[in-house]
Amino acid sequence: MRDAAPKTIFLSDYTPYPWTVESVDLHFSLDPHATRVRSVIRFARNPAYAGDTPDTMFLHGEQVKLISAQIDGTAVDPEVTGEGLTCAVPAGSFTWEAEVEIDPANNTALEGLYMSNGMYCTQCEAEGFRKITFYPDRPDVMSVFTVTIDGPHPVLLSNGNPVKTGEHHAEWHDPWPKPAYLFALVAGDLVAHSDTFTTMNGRQVDLNLYVRPGDEGKCAFGMGALKASMTWDEQVYGREYDLDLFNIVAVDDFNMGAMENKGLNIFNSSAVLASPETSTDMNFERIEAIIAHEYFHNWTGNRITCRDWFQLCLKEGLTVYRDSQFTSDMRSAPVKRISDVIDLRGRQFAEDQGPLAHPVRPESFQEINNFYTATVYEKGAEVIGMLKTLVGEDAYYKAVELYFDRHDGDAATIEDWLKVFEDTTGRDLTQFKRWYSQAGTPRLSVEESFELDTLTLTFTQHTPPSAATPEPQPLVIPIAIGLIYPDGREALETKVLEMTKEVQSFRFTGLEDRPVASVLRGFSAPVVLTHDLSDADRMLLLSADTDPFNRWEAGNMLARTTMLAMIRDGAAPDPAFLNAIKDIALDESLDPAFRALMINWPGPAELANVLHEAGEVPDPEQLFTVGEQMRDAMAETFADAASDLYARHSVSGAYQPDAAQSGKRALSNVMLAFISRRSGTETAQAQFDSADNMTQQISALSQILRHGEDSTALDAFYQQWKDDRLVMDKWFGLQVSCAKPEDGADTARRLTDHPDFNHKNPNRFRAVFGALIGHHAAFHHKSGDAYTLLADWLITLDPLNPQTTARMCSAFQTWKRYDADRQARILAEVERILATPDLSRDTTEMLTRIKGA
Repeated sequence: MRDAAPKTIFLSDYTPYPWTVESVDLHFSLDPHATRVRSVIRFARNPAYAGDTPDTMFLHGEQVKLISAQIDGTAVDPEVTGEGLTCAVPAGSFTWEAEVEIDPANNTALEGLYMSNGMYCTQCEAEGFRKITFYPDRPDVMSVFTVTIDGPHPVLLSNGNPVKTGEHHAEWHDPWPKPAYLFALVAGDLVAHSDTFTTMNGRQVDLNLYVRPGDEGKCAFGMGALKASMTWDEQVYGREYDLDLFNIVAVDDFNMGAMENKGLNIFNSSAVLASPETSTDMNFERIEAIIAHEYFHNWTGNRITCRDWFQLCLKEGLTVYRDSQFTSDMRSAPVKRISDVIDLRGRQFAEDQGPLAHPVRPESFQEINNFYTATVYEKGAEVIGMLKTLVGEDAYYKAVELYFDRHDGDAATIEDWLKVFEDTTGRDLTQFKRWYSQAGTPRLSVEESFELDTLTLTFTQHTPPSAATPEPQPLVIPIAIGLIYPDGREALETKVLEMTKEVQSFRFTGLEDRPVASVLRGFSAPVVLTHDLSDADRMLLLSADTDPFNRWEAGNMLARTTMLAMIRDGAAPDPAFLNAIKDIALDESLDPAFRALMINWPGPAELANVLHEAGEVPDPEQLFTVGEQMRDAMAETFADAASDLYARHSVSGAYQPDAAQSGKRALSNVMLAFISRRSGTETAQAQFDSADNMTQQISALSQILRHGEDSTALDAFYQQWKDDRLVMDKWFGLQVSCAKPEDGADTARRLTDHPDFNHKNPNRFRAVFGALIGHHAAFHHKSGDAYTLLADWLITLDPLNPQTTARMCSAFQTWKRYDADRQARILAEVERILATPDLSRDTTEMLTRIKGA
């Protein structure tokens, strides 16, 4: 394990590496416990390095045993530490040769070269390559790789194009320079689902999706999603694939969703394997999006990579934005946008408002693995979207084309990205750049005045100061607005206002009547909006707004008002609001997926944050009770309509994971929940018994678990799917998420004793504990049992897999929202974990930041 002592790295300290790497030749002789890696690396002086080239060279290396080293054929004896080696080097160019030994079978951290059920695989982002051999493991050091693999396996894969293959031997060459974090190797007993793709310039690309024997039937959707992504990237961004071969490999043990290694994408099995019988509609959509994301990285991440890890948002924010565009085009754009905002508010806003707050591009870090965050990814994507909104669609694509032309083959920066927009549009983006450097979610408030025929909107922006940004400055905020007359007519179609000052007013003249302002359409900026509208105004927007996002937002705000009144005053749910939602659900002119989203209300975590920001202390038990009361009230409101809607939107015929069928199933399953709540689980049991796809089966099972009295269906589900590891993840997670709050921790504890629970597998660990953390009332039960259980398991997992452990620690980041007793219980568990001997750097940094809130 690496030294846990924190070492802060600063963006301002960046200097180029003193040498360039002209070529890399790697030879792997695979063995579970004694893999030998021979490297031949050609170094040359880097002209971009200021000053004299040093006479000693440092190469990163961790958990690798040096067997021998040579420079220009002469043996050398470098100084080796737990972080790497230092060696005297000659002036000018030289060739470094080394042989090392590594132990993939015992690499439970799942970074570098490791084994997953007998398969060799790699994960090198961010700093995993240094666990394979000694190398300058930084993203700005790019080189051409040639790889030779010897091992007793039928399939031996690496990046690029195959040079030579034979029994237990393969050679690969990647002609495109890349940093070490994009290196990949896979070896195992695998079968390929193969296809081809013809690019826009007529080149044929061979496509393979490699899986374990038995998973061949789960490949077709992933292959189709890959081909759709390749077509879309050509049509929308003009990006053509650049190798003869594109391989994807499904791996069971993987810390992330997937990895964009050049030409050889390695995927968590859950992010690529799909069949109607074993995958839900949400699984299919997630798989489609992740495949697109990793493929799009071929240009926004691989051909143009990031100069240093502070620029992580450059490749991730842009690629998340691109995969969101793709999903919007493949499915429902309004539903995608609403879903993205729900996720942003639930995850990224929580980061911004707590001890883990950091800018989209942080100024410093201790452990880079801890900055694969919603702020870097999702807020990074929102910044791209704002930029596109400000410059317009044509200018956006013109600037991106210049970015590809100018920086192909580069390790680029945010400054490089913004410069192409300045050069293309003539705009000064100095102020806009603050979105990358300031932490926190801006607060945007609006006040209205109306005189004669003129409406004046006065906006005020304020970003709360934080440790990361103690003195925030005004931002450039694109505010998309529309105006709706009281009779429902649109007085002003969507117009984008550009706010640059702390306080700024905008006037709209020639109006027939005082309109209702529809502000922040499409969620045009990631801000918290305060707009003092009456319930009647929001009801108008709910029924008549032409912007789907703001129509949903009006319903969400009405639901929030209703639930806050229930919490604070014991009020009953507002019948007018409930009936308005029912009217939308019955409107057959609307997309069923949109209607299903409209029958929604703020969750307990969102309400807890609203109360906390108002200076109140949320009670998780009360929030759960109010949520249940809302479900009861909604079920009563739909009493005369639920069965008809359920039947009308039940899908017959062959299952398709497309937007049309998925939307109908989403709406019918919302109705199933109402039916089960009022009338018991007979309908749910019938759906469970007859289901021919996982969406219907697991939706029915969730209602049976919530409202039923026996475990027959749960046992039947287990017997049917006990041999399918991905479905079993669902079985584990569903039991925790459906448990009563007082039973949540006990349910999770019982499942960790199940013989199929394996804490070394990130998917299985997240299935149980992700579900427990997501069950707000169970995780924050007054007993504190869930805090203790999670802490016990994080202590157990940390020496094996620090990355997964550190990410799960974020469950504690909102501890200061709650009452003194809960705060004390959480703090005690945080301190107990921190007191663990040899705690990893990853977990130490996360918990130290959380504790210091």
